[in-house]
Amino acid sequence: QGQLVESGGGTVQAGDSLRLSCAASGRTFSSAYMGWFRQAPGKEREVVAALSASGAYIQYADFVQGRFTISRDNAKNTLYLQMNSLKPEDTAVYYCAAGAFSSGSRVSTRRSEYAYWGQGTQVTVSS
Repeated sequence: QGQLVESGGGTVQAGDSLRLSCAASGRTFSSAYMGWFRQAPGKEREVVAALSASGAYIQYADFVQGRFTISRDNAKNTLYLQMNSLKPEDTAVYYCAAGAFSSGSRVSTRRSEYAYWGQGTQVTVSS
């Protein structure tokens, strides 16, 4: 069984930056597509960004607007999300997730296609 653990969340001011990390353990996720999702109070969980196993193929949600960068270090079994120019509307619990293994160049933005989830890390952006 694999496990994902997020870290790096916190409370920041609008315009600040945060870097989220997701450490995988229990198995190697280097062949799986992975992604970051977020869920604000009273809202559905939504995709933020996703990338393929190698990291060569990436998709971002429209609201990212060039502010966030998703990346992965397969040697460290770790996923990252660099968030710049944060806005109050970015306030949410952020989750990392991993999907199917041996997935090649596939990228998925669908929650239903992810089998492994972390416990989430809170990001709060004040105005």
